Amino acid sequence: MSALVLIVGRLAAETKGVRGEPFAAGQRYFRAVARAGGTPLMLPPIPELVDEVPALISRVDAVVLHGGGDIDPRHYGQEPSAEQLYGIVREHDAVELAVVRAALDADVPTLAICRGMQVLNVAMGGTLVQDIGNESHWMSYSHDVVLDADSLVAAAIGTTHPKACHCVHHQALDTVASGLHITGRTADGLVHAAEVSDARWIVAVQWHPEDSAAADSEQQHLFDALLAHT
Repeated sequence: MSALVLIVGRLAAETKGVRGEPFAAGQRYFRAVARAGGTPLMLPPIPELVDEVPALISRVDAVVLHGGGDIDPRHYGQEPSAEQLYGIVREHDAVELAVVRAALDADVPTLAICRGMQVLNVAMGGTLVQDIGNESHWMSYSHDVVLDADSLVAAAIGTTHPKACHCVHHQALDTVASGLHITGRTADGLVHAAEVSDARWIVAVQWHPEDSAAADSEQQHLFDALLAHT
């Protein structure tokens, strides 16, 4: 049986072919995991399931934390202060923070993408810049990222200078949590790659590799490396 990869779903406003309000997650994450040889599973964001998360994490082989709206700043000790905050959903925060903490405790291989990177940092005790004030990171298709040569990300992608990193974010890591090691930045200094120092393979990127992974082997290799470490 192929490795089981947990992806946390989202509350969704509507979809076709189902009765009632749906849970959802972007197909690109699931397809990238499937191309890497894994079987993706979706966990619905139901806070009442939080106590079951550690037991669930013990039964899967890897985790993908994906993009989405902002984390409630209260989770990192701040009051909301930026007008640009959007998409804060209590259920998403509760379940994803529980999943991250369980994955850290169990040392389950994890790929944390965009919001996922921010959730990882917050779960480990770090903080975020509520708005970076830099529109070039919102819907940009051409960011270059410079990676540390000895980083897990560079080893996975096969280069220290990936050129096609699609960014869709208005927040960034501020105080980096103890135990989270920065391994990549863009030219303006924003953290775009990090890894948990004492973990088997817990890697975070600020860009969206799933967006181009079907056609870009460098980006697909991040999902391949996740599965290779299960």
